[in-house]
Formats: sequence, C-alpha cells, structure tokens
Amino acid sequence: MHDILPEEQKYWRYVLKKAESIIEDYGFERIDTPIVESTELFLRGVGENTDIVEKEMYSFKTRGGDDLSLRPEGTAGVVRAYIENGMQVRPHPVKLFYYGPMFRHDQPQAGRYRQHWQLAVETIGDASEIVDAELIFVGYKILESLGLKNYNVQINSLGDASSRAVYVRALKDYYKPRLKKVCTQCKSRFKNNILRMLDCKEETCREAAKDAPPIFDFLNEDAKKHFKRLIEILDECKIPYILNQNLVRGQDYYTHTIFEFVPEEKEVEKSLDGKPVQIVSSGLALGGGGRYDRLIDMLGGPKTPAAGWALGVDRIVTALKQNNINVPEIGVKPKVFLAQLGDAAKKKSLMLFENMRKAGIEVKSSLGRDSIKSQLRIANRLGVRYTLIFGQKEAIDGTIIIREMDTGIQETVLLDKVVEEMKKRLKNNG
Repeated sequence: MHDILPEEQKYWRYVLKKAESIIEDYGFERIDTPIVESTELFLRGVGENTDIVEKEMYSFKTRGGDDLSLRPEGTAGVVRAYIENGMQVRPHPVKLFYYGPMFRHDQPQAGRYRQHWQLAVETIGDASEIVDAELIFVGYKILESLGLKNYNVQINSLGDASSRAVYVRALKDYYKPRLKKVCTQCKSRFKNNILRMLDCKEETCREAAKDAPPIFDFLNEDAKKHFKRLIEILDECKIPYILNQNLVRGQDYYTHTIFEFVPEEKEVEKSLDGKPVQIVSSGLALGGGGRYDRLIDMLGGPKTPAAGWALGVDRIVTALKQNNINVPEIGVKPKVFLAQLGDAAKKKSLMLFENMRKAGIEVKSSLGRDSIKSQLRIANRLGVRYTLIFGQKEAIDGTIIIREMDTGIQETVLLDKVVEEMKKRLKNNG
C-alpha cells in the first residue's frame, strides 16, 4: 500500500476529471458503496475458487461475530446495492459509476498494490451487444483523452453457461496428459477453476496452453451471434482490438464478452536457456471487464443482464509518467500575495483574505509568518504580479500597501477599497 503525496495528486485529479466528463456524458450516475462488505458476498459473487477469494482477500471477524472483508473489487457491492435498494424498479438500463480503493493481498510488484484505486462503470438491465460495445468504446475514449494512444482492446467470449460447460469438459481432456508440465497452482486450478489455467503467467503453463482448444469452437449460435455483432460495432467505431482466446479474467461471474485494455504488443529480444529468442511483451493491462448476466440472480435479485469494467488508476498514473504526458497543476496560479506583519494586521488578515477569495481574486498568503522578507520570497517564488503589504501601522490607519512585483513600485490605498482596486488592476493588467 502506498501514500499519494501532494505533488502526486495532480495526476489522480487529472484522470478523474477527464474520465468523469466522458462517463457522465454517456449517462452514468455516481454510486458509492462501503469499503467493507460481508465476506459471503464475495464468496458467492466473485467465486470461492478464484485466486481473489482463496488467497487475496483481507477478511476478519468483528466483535459481534460478523464475517467481513475489505472489498477486493467493486461489482459485487454495486449489485448488492442494486438489489437491496430496489433499483430494479428504475427505468433500465441503470448506468452507474464509482471510484475508490480496492484491497487485495497480492504479491507486491510493479503495477500491483495491495490497496489500489479503481474507476469503474456498470450497465444493468440490457443484454444487447451494443451495451458491451458502448462500454469498450467509453473506456477506450477515456484512455485516449488522457493522451494514452498506443492501446488495444484484447477481447474474448466465454459464451453462456451451456457453452462454458461443454468447453470446460474439452479443456479437461486437453490438460489431463499435460498436468505434469504445469505449475502447482494450475494443478489445483485443474480441479476447481480450469479456465484460469489459460492465462497463467508461468512460462511452462503458457507453453502448455498454446495448443488449447479455442472457446470459439464451443460457442452456441446465440453466443456466436452476440460476439459477431459486437465485433462489427467495434469495426464501425474503429476501435483497435485483438481476439485473445486465452483471455478469461479473474472472476467467476463473467459470461459472454470479456475484454482488457492493454498496451500495443512489442517484440523484444530475450535470452531463454542461453539462446536468444524473439518474444512478445504486452505490458500490464490498464483495466478490463465484461458481461455478467448471471450475477444479480446469483445474489438473490431477479434475473437481470449486466456488464461493466474497471480501470486501474494507479497503473494509468504510471503510464502517464512513462509516456511523459503533461498534466496540469492543481488549482489556479495566484496573482496576488497577502503579506502581513504584527498582531493587529494578523487579526484582520484572515477576513481580508476571505473577502478577496469571495471576489474571485486568486490570492495566496502565509499568515503564520512574521518576517516580511520571507513572505516576499514566497511571493517571488509564486510569480505573483502584486503583493499586498499589511503591517501594524496600516492596520491602525485602515490602509494597505500594494506592491508591483516587477517594478517594485508601491502605493498605499484604503483597506476597505483594496478588493475593488485589485479587481480593477487585474482586469486592466492581468
């Protein structure tokens, strides 16, 4: 887990501001759910045999005996809120977005934090492939608006429950003679969650998965039509995508479309067992999602189709830095600095500062300092055009000194006229 220091905040605000503008244009409304949920929610929603539930959740028992967990992802909590708050009576689709921290006891490494921030959207109540396409389109446009251009959508279909059941049997037949070649974790996955074997990152497991039967061969007609129409819409929208038949995602609730936003693949040289070979390096996904038509009824609601995605904000911030993308500083550059000296001036300075702020004047100050020299140094560093000097004499006389920082010219004006005077000067001179 890591701190986000003041100098880093501009990146996070930049991502959220850009993303929210696009998300709200497409009709999504904000929802916030608790960071802590019932552990049972994730057991039922995410899946007992997933890596997330088996190894990565921060779970605990309260003094009252409740089994709770820090949320490892957001979809299950949003679906719970949808059911508990009777949102099924609203006009559908219900389009929601949220932003906040998720928690997974993952192995810390580049791009993986145990507390990580996600920006996510969910569309509930529409089974059409146009919803899948809209979600992919919106996610891609957010990345594009941030200046992240060399990204593709990796996409696959898991079909419906009947398609998946047939495919799982075919995978078991394929992997049985290869079990000795896969990692210990995948030996366990063979029994409990065989689809996860397809995207294991261990080199031996990647080699074993190369000739696995593609799921496209096992999709029924409805699933094939859904996926075909989605691809046609993406083609029409000119969204770059790659069909990745080994893409499965980490949650059990997915059906039909699944996707990830990944950097364009680059060929790099790497030595393997002393021999130089060409391999493909695709980097970490910035986010992903898919359709989850079974989750709402699994959690006790009416049978309702849904789809969504989540973007990893930590990874996006890293990508912005790696691509040297210029991010605007937070706040407006001040044009006026208020310097004060003495108790009488200090007492009046806070209200003077507030009056200038309410008048729309971008002003800064350092009210705790007593040295005029140190305050003028701050004003110079900020690059303000004017400094207001308010000392003991001025406080008694009801006046204040306006100093032009470029020329050093100073003028004394009445204190109750200074706000209007500064508005006039800034309007005329900038």
